[in-house]
Amino acid sequence: MKRDAHILIGVMLLAAAPGLSLAQKPAAGDMSDLARKTQNPVGDLLTFPFQFNFNNGGAYGDETMFLLNFQPVLPFALTDDWNVISRTIVPFYSFPDAGTDRATGIGDVQEALYLTPKNPGSLIWGIGPVFSLPTATNALVKTGSWAVGPGAVALTMKGPWVIGGLLNQFWNFSDHGGRPETNLFVLQPFINYNFGKGWALAFAPLLTANWDAPDGQKWNVPLGLGVTRTTVFNGRPWNVSVQYYANVERPDNGPGNQLRLVLAPIYPK
Repeated sequence: MKRDAHILIGVMLLAAAPGLSLAQKPAAGDMSDLARKTQNPVGDLLTFPFQFNFNNGGAYGDETMFLLNFQPVLPFALTDDWNVISRTIVPFYSFPDAGTDRATGIGDVQEALYLTPKNPGSLIWGIGPVFSLPTATNALVKTGSWAVGPGAVALTMKGPWVIGGLLNQFWNFSDHGGRPETNLFVLQPFINYNFGKGWALAFAPLLTANWDAPDGQKWNVPLGLGVTRTTVFNGRPWNVSVQYYANVERPDNGPGNQLRLVLAPIYPK
């Protein structure tokens, strides 16, 4: 039986923070600056995050739905004044199934392209199209939907604080798989407080709404916190994050809890 579309797509869309590669280990002050830069979803930085999600509770009970997202973030110079930030999400699912079997396979690939100024003021922003492609090989997450819509990011950095939000809307324009179709709204506010030496406390719940779902089943609203660390391992900067979320509002067939681990090696352009 297919899972609810906005749960499946919503957990894929957490904005993995981009990062920066350095040839040598940065000083403590440089590491603090680097940590803040990795929290900008439209920064001119290159990284390849791997996001491991363990979902249980709710409709899953003691069983676990596993989701691995590969989320490359690629900045491109469009002109002397503008960049385009490509953010791709390639999801791999493993669902509990009958007996000891598990249903595994790739889900629909997501792509976002944000146009952003190279030299923003106190308000950093980006806008552009977002796409969902019917690439799923896992029968439980197949939608058959081609979807497109607008995306926007806005944030500000003041002292140790990085505060902002991300908004996407996906509308189905061609469908070959029947229900569920893709009609998804995504809102992710984020607040980061940086303690120094690469450590930060992160609040970044991902709120999603499936507009095609029945009343009382549209929204998934998680609340939780995470800790992030930007550090250097074997000469390579990494962004590492551990986060926990409880879904205080969810569809009946959604998970109740999520534990997320993000490992992001950071490379030069």
